[in-house]
Amino acid sequence: MIDQQMPLRRGAAQLPVRPRTGRFLVLAAVFICAACGLVYELELVALASYLIGDSVTQASVVLSVMVFAMGIGSLFAKRLRNRPAVGFGLIEASLALVGGTSALVLYASFAWLGESRYALVGFSLAIGILIGAEIPLLMTLIQRVDRQDAGGTVADLFAADYVGALVGGLAFPFLLLPMMGQLTGALFTGTVNAVAGGALVLWVFRRDLGPRSRGLLILVNGVVILLLATASVLVDDFERAARRAVYGDEVRVAVQTEVQEIVLTGPGHGSLDLYLDGRLRVSSRDEHRYHEALVHPAMTGPHRRVLILGGGDGLAAREVLRYPDVESVVLVELDPAVTRLARTDPALSALNGRAYADPRLTAVSGDAFTWLRDTRDHYDVVISDLPDPGITASTKLYAAEFYGLVAGALEPGGRLVVHAGPPSSRPATFWTVEASVRAGGLAARPYRVDGRLTGFAAGPDRATGGTEAPRDWGFVLAARHAVGLPRIGPGAPALRALGEREVPAGTRSAERVRRHGVPPSTLVHPRYREEP
Repeated sequence: MIDQQMPLRRGAAQLPVRPRTGRFLVLAAVFICAACGLVYELELVALASYLIGDSVTQASVVLSVMVFAMGIGSLFAKRLRNRPAVGFGLIEASLALVGGTSALVLYASFAWLGESRYALVGFSLAIGILIGAEIPLLMTLIQRVDRQDAGGTVADLFAADYVGALVGGLAFPFLLLPMMGQLTGALFTGTVNAVAGGALVLWVFRRDLGPRSRGLLILVNGVVILLLATASVLVDDFERAARRAVYGDEVRVAVQTEVQEIVLTGPGHGSLDLYLDGRLRVSSRDEHRYHEALVHPAMTGPHRRVLILGGGDGLAAREVLRYPDVESVVLVELDPAVTRLARTDPALSALNGRAYADPRLTAVSGDAFTWLRDTRDHYDVVISDLPDPGITASTKLYAAEFYGLVAGALEPGGRLVVHAGPPSSRPATFWTVEASVRAGGLAARPYRVDGRLTGFAAGPDRATGGTEAPRDWGFVLAARHAVGLPRIGPGAPALRALGEREVPAGTRSAERVRRHGVPPSTLVHPRYREEP
């Protein structure tokens, strides 16, 4: 049972430091706690976007639930005004434990339960309530240290709070994430939070605490710090176990870059699989059908100079480089770690036909949108081999403005081909891509190819909890002028899984289910949504 504290006095409390020093220490605690609180918030947004997808939706859920919960926490803090020191100490210990372990539990629920949405909402609610209770209690504590007008106290508290939030917001992407990763970064933040809150109460306000209250706070903070430290020591083992639960037992490469998590599994059981941010992007079981359907219809005309946007795995480049009359290929990939893996990993390099060893191929690291804005070169063929469109960082790469830039980089008789997602399971997305291509000033011809084998990025995958094989892949072939029926030209190699009539038939089947009147997606009005 918590001891009843000394009643609030009209004057300053008896402190072990001078009032001005005590005021500084309280504001320093506000600064640190605010920084930690924002790190928890960003951690939830980042991990949820990675695990669930659709970053706009996940950010909206986290922010709205957290702000709502902060209001509840502020009301809850009214019950603790008579015991502000003990209340603040317990709240900070709870916040350190909940916030510090939030990423761990969120990832565990995704890995073993296949669902993390409920955990996301629960942690957003709990962290928001605890953060909301901080400021009212800190307001009471700082008034006990050094009485001044309420307006000046509120201004000081909020100034320290906002500056701390700025530091936490910058520390997360530039320090914690690259140096520690998401799980260890959250645990470290929780430890800092517990130390800061516990030190303030147990030192500056120790004379306000009875023996039982002091013992309770020491015990609670000690247990929290011990739990966080133990989790930090075991986090590598946890990550390996969770990774096996998600990807199976054949993980060969797992690396977190500044852009994404890269996992390469196999080639056990006859399959080499490449996952980017938890989503299957390449499976050797069926990637040939996808990449041949993507590349060869665009190569039926002039193809002396080719530009590949995305495709850092080198598989689209492999198909392009089959043509001996191709003179140069430029590949623009956002994450240099993907191209490095495709160049150096023996299994992946063998799968892409050692495309990066071909002197005709030049790999460039950069954002495709920015690169197109800056280039003055023109190409006979542009191949867009990018992740499925959605409300993510890739949205702008499926916008009408992006296709306008592509049109400017095409030779007069040049062609663009776009991976547009599966028309059977995501028809709205597929036809939005087609409408956006046309809005960019290009004539468009959609086509589709059956995905008869399992496990490619166009459909659900085991990393995201799905069990069904993709039914089809959708593409859009485009040019400045009218586009004929996509075909596999006579100069193409013998295709392993595609018949000569399949691509033309895929065009006719796509046209039969055309959606008319679909508006294009633009930078200021993105229209893509992640669909289950």
